[in-house]
Amino acid sequence: MPFELMAALRFLREGRSQTALSFAGASVGVAIIVFLSALINGLQANLVKQTLGSQSHLLVRTPDEAARPLSDGDGVLLLLDKPAQRLRSVDGWPEVMRRVAETPGVTAVKRPVAGSAFASRGKASRAVALRGVEPETFSAIIDVKGRLLRGEYRLRGAEALIGRELADDLGLSVGDKLKLSTAEEREETATVTGVFDLGNKDLNRRWVLEPLRRAQTLLDLSGGVTTLEAKVAELFAAAEVAAEAARRTGLTAESWMKLNAQLLVALRSQASSRDMIQFFAVIAVALGISSVLVVSVVQKSREIGTLKAMGTSPARIQRVFLILGALVGRWAA
Repeated sequence: MPFELMAALRFLREGRSQTALSFAGASVGVAIIVFLSALINGLQANLVKQTLGSQSHLLVRTPDEAARPLSDGDGVLLLLDKPAQRLRSVDGWPEVMRRVAETPGVTAVKRPVAGSAFASRGKASRAVALRGVEPETFSAIIDVKGRLLRGEYRLRGAEALIGRELADDLGLSVGDKLKLSTAEEREETATVTGVFDLGNKDLNRRWVLEPLRRAQTLLDLSGGVTTLEAKVAELFAAAEVAAEAARRTGLTAESWMKLNAQLLVALRSQASSRDMIQFFAVIAVALGISSVLVVSVVQKSREIGTLKAMGTSPARIQRVFLILGALVGRWAA
């Protein structure tokens, strides 16, 4: 056994009360670091889960229609009139979907059609966001199946899934009939097969899911899709994946980081707080261990003098106390 390690272990055995206090202080400091890190990381993960659990990580859509210049007839520009953004299908969406799926970092892609509609039962009516989906691909990105409260995760023929708040507002339950209509006076009747809870009251009150083909017909988008939505492997790389998807498709690609700017600020603030807390906790623990070692050096001045009289070099004595500190830190870790 090396002389330095043997001397450090001997000092630890001799001052048992001081050694126990050193170990206890270092252990408490490490426990605080671990607890705070786990707490902040848990809060961050829960915030991400609650927010992104009901939306895709990446959205690919057609660009907004550009503003049109207007003139008074004499060539004088009056204003820029931005047209209303009508519901449009993604041109050549099968090829676009293939390119998005091949984008590095993308793990799943779905092809929903989405638009505004009215859901009614009797005299009660609510404005809703109608989403035509394919259950298998949709569940791979947003886990509606795992959030069902009642009924089955099934969309076949004239069937629909609705949120808990919408079901309460319209007095609907599994097996009831729901009337869906659009501003263009197209309408249909669907049977409620399930009620879900996405953890967001606004989405629960507005979302109505039905088979893709029926939604295409109701929204007058036969064979078309309004967006392509994807899931990425690394959440915080979504912006880079969106940029690559936009380059490959020539369409507008938006990541969750752009669509949820406030959430991103909150996550970064939490990460900064975590790093600062860990930094100061480490400094506090290091200072505590250092102070104990300083006291230990002062108390063992006679032993140090004896070691020097025996010919031990100051460098070797210094290494003894460095090993002593390392042993305390290793025990706490």
